[in-house]
Amino acid sequence: MSKMKLSRLIAVSAVILSGLIAPVAAFAEAAAQTKIDTGDTAWVLTSTALVLLMTAPGLALFYAGMVRKKNVLGTLMQSFVLLCVFSIQWVLWGYSLAFGPDRWGVIGGLEWAGLANVGLAPNADYAATIPHQAFMLFQMMFAVITPALIAGAFAERMKFSAFLVFSIVWATIVYDPLAHWVWGMGGWLRNLGALDFAGGTVVHISAGVSALATALVLGKRKGYMHESMAPHNLPMTVMGAGLLWFGWFGFNAGSALGANGLATSAFLATNTAAAAAALAWLGIEWAHRGKPTILGVASGLVAGLVAVTPASGFVGPVSSILLGLAAGFICYVSVSVVKPWFGYDDSLDAFGVHGVGGIWGALATGLLASVAVNSAGADGLFFGSAALLGKQVIAITASVAYSFVLTFIILKVIDATIGLRVSKEDEVQGLDLSQHSENGYNL
Repeated sequence: MSKMKLSRLIAVSAVILSGLIAPVAAFAEAAAQTKIDTGDTAWVLTSTALVLLMTAPGLALFYAGMVRKKNVLGTLMQSFVLLCVFSIQWVLWGYSLAFGPDRWGVIGGLEWAGLANVGLAPNADYAATIPHQAFMLFQMMFAVITPALIAGAFAERMKFSAFLVFSIVWATIVYDPLAHWVWGMGGWLRNLGALDFAGGTVVHISAGVSALATALVLGKRKGYMHESMAPHNLPMTVMGAGLLWFGWFGFNAGSALGANGLATSAFLATNTAAAAAALAWLGIEWAHRGKPTILGVASGLVAGLVAVTPASGFVGPVSSILLGLAAGFICYVSVSVVKPWFGYDDSLDAFGVHGVGGIWGALATGLLASVAVNSAGADGLFFGSAALLGKQVIAITASVAYSFVLTFIILKVIDATIGLRVSKEDEVQGLDLSQHSENGYNL
């Protein structure tokens, strides 16, 4: 073998070996420089999978069972496609805008776009015992489910193309900045001292209020209040509710970012508030309408889960019972009394449950939070301090105003360009056939 051929062989071998060894070396270097807790990492990765489950199939089934059968696949599609869309958006720019280096207290910079500088070593600002990418993945699932929640307000009448454009623009302009305000280092609401353990303002208020704006801009479904629009498959909805309950433990207890006592406390508060809200909804429905329903129990359950989300890491078990009972009552009144009185068509009660429940949960945090539960929090009004309640009111007001106004503008721009709503003929035919050329049931 000539010297030239030998040198080429050595060079090629070096390139191949460097490709195999470099990732291993990089991992070893990251592990050596930091102390990653394997238990915390395992819990956060498990919680990430649980929150993914909340969107698909949890929310997908919950919503799909409540629409008419001609729209079941279109409704399932909305949740599943957003899981795909935001798995990409979050990596490319969403995470950087939400959690990247602060700009003026309102948004993150683009230094972390494409996950540049987001590696396997922990980021001490957010989670000191897990890989930075594990934290990023966990937060990704929150970014996925939030725009999916909005779909409940405009079910059965938005064009699929408009839905995709709206979701991407909304997440970039509304969700990502709000996440930075509340959770990002330097975010102005974080600096103010407002508390949101797992997404009362960031997820539920933003989605619920945006849902109301969407329902108002799109208008009512054809035949609303004049023809039957009963859920076509309640067992599907109940199955979805059960999956949401299961996944919500990752949502709330996972937000402790470790396998520790705080995660246990948040787990207990989540389960307790959900059960209390379901029982409260059942009781008031029984008194108001004469009979309790499984849809009512499922709706009350979700209302309790929503309301306890911002408070779950700051309240004890008795406080969570009070929070849940009030959530079941308030959300029932919002859905069964207030909505019919105003006459807007929030198809699957995204505002009535998530918006109203989120607002109550954020307020309840200002009332019921206790440093005895979480020393990193603050005492609420019922534990001797009114200061936190005032901060919570500011956070709620800012989140409501920002979400509603920006959503309204986004919708108007999309409507003026590609159009928001399907034609009357397509709406009568159903989204399954008109948007996707499929049938949910071959009967």
